[in-house]
Amino acid sequence: MNSQQKKIRELLKERRAILLVHYYQRPEIQEIADVLGDSLALSMAAAKNDAAVIVFAGVHFMAQSAALLAPDKTVLLPRPDAGCPLADMASVESVQKMKSKEHDACFVTYINSTAEVKAASDVCCTSSNAVAVVNSVKDKRKIIMLPDGNLARWVSRQTDKEIIAWPGYCPVHHFLKAADVAAKKRQYPSAPFAAHPECPAEILALADFVGSTGAILQFARTSSAPEIIIGTEEGILTELQKQNPGKKFIMASPQLVCHDMKKTTLDDIEKSLVAMQPVITVPEEIRASARRALDGMLAVS
Repeated sequence: MNSQQKKIRELLKERRAILLVHYYQRPEIQEIADVLGDSLALSMAAAKNDAAVIVFAGVHFMAQSAALLAPDKTVLLPRPDAGCPLADMASVESVQKMKSKEHDACFVTYINSTAEVKAASDVCCTSSNAVAVVNSVKDKRKIIMLPDGNLARWVSRQTDKEIIAWPGYCPVHHFLKAADVAAKKRQYPSAPFAAHPECPAEILALADFVGSTGAILQFARTSSAPEIIIGTEEGILTELQKQNPGKKFIMASPQLVCHDMKKTTLDDIEKSLVAMQPVITVPEEIRASARRALDGMLAVS
């Protein structure tokens, strides 16, 4: 641990703060996390902890979710400009317009969305629990899944419910090319390919395993394969290599980088803890409905 990492850990202790870090963050930030995880694990940590302050090393929608789940705590997002192009692909106006046409549908919204869109939805999900959340809907057969169409189409193959996929996507996963994956599989013919369900169908058809970031980590731990091809954001390599020092992990493409996730630096976290800014809040008029959608997700997780 370097001197700046130690200083941040000292500041966290002074502020009675907890540092939540997504697997896609920079390695030096992952190293000092109180909780390192995917969206589901971080949501659960935000909902249940004894800290007075939550520092989120992630993107804006994640900090919003923490503010919804822990309204009594101060939530800091060191880089408030760290956004999510996928979350921007569904607006509350577009959701309300769809709801006016689909009166009898259940709106299942990926956690990669704004608090306003969550508030207009029936229940949230993550890639870890999307199938379970959809299957938990008892009174309505038709499901509108937003904003990630690739995730929706993958879930539709795991359930008998009618799913309408929103026309959104994560650019990092959506633009992974099948030719790149095929080339890696030829280069490493004995290596299984593990892909995230945000990838398009032609990529998932090539996969030996499909799952969330956390599920890919579990797959890597339990697989006997000495080499594994990875089809998700490259930040996962830090934890993959830490948990599996004897295995080799090959990125399916060098393009699997989320630049928003990489915006946060140690400097940003230190400055945020010193100034206790920027604070992320959710307007009261949308907080209760958005919290209900998140609570519905956590109830089946």
